[in-house]
Amino acid sequence: MARTTPHQHVHTRRTLTDGEPLYRRVASELLGELRTGTVPPGERLPGERQLAGHFGVSRETVRQALEVLRREGLVATDRRGSHAALPGMPVEAPAAAGFPLGARQAGRDAVARAAVAWEVPPPGHAEPLGLAPGRPTLVHRYWSASPGVREQRTAVTSFSAVALAEVEELARYRDRADGTGAAELRRTYDWMRRAGLSLHHRDTITRVEGAPSVRVTRQVRDQHHRPLELTELVMDAQQDVLVYEFMVPAAV
Repeated sequence: MARTTPHQHVHTRRTLTDGEPLYRRVASELLGELRTGTVPPGERLPGERQLAGHFGVSRETVRQALEVLRREGLVATDRRGSHAALPGMPVEAPAAAGFPLGARQAGRDAVARAAVAWEVPPPGHAEPLGLAPGRPTLVHRYWSASPGVREQRTAVTSFSAVALAEVEELARYRDRADGTGAAELRRTYDWMRRAGLSLHHRDTITRVEGAPSVRVTRQVRDQHHRPLELTELVMDAQQDVLVYEFMVPAAV
């Protein structure tokens, strides 16, 4: 597809042949691309205009093709748009740690919430991200609790202007980041890698004075040393100070 495939495809305007409706043929080709992992399960498909240009058909034909896939449970549509809904994991397993820092694996008894807002970042976030004081940006908040609420984790992430300019999937959240709706940003680091960014993580772990908790501060930069995100995670635990750094290469 125009958004994700490495090579541009030139399509001529399709015509009806062999008695098969054109929209069904487009649905079949689109399904084939979804099965190869062009758009991983759960991620947003390109818009109707992009799909129409990709397949060389009208937007109405694309609309009909998507409806066929929706009826078969292979595509889901919500207020964010249409998403691949094929069963199974994405073809390319994530090479980076999950987002946000400290996010738990889904469990039957665990509780987690996440939301995004377009707002001024928390104190201490603007300068490392290269943001002017008082300038709003995309801020992600995460909260989780273990079974029985024995351990809680809260994480606040602020993204830089560079991240929003380079990573299309993040930029799309700006207009709907009202701080109330659920946010699914678990593939953030894969989106960054797919945008051609190599990720340099620097995590600093310190004790929270007067509390049985630790604070983990993560700063992420790209291969050009440009800031991408800053996350502060507070979790119920006790550990000594630890700083470690690692690189995640860009997707090729």
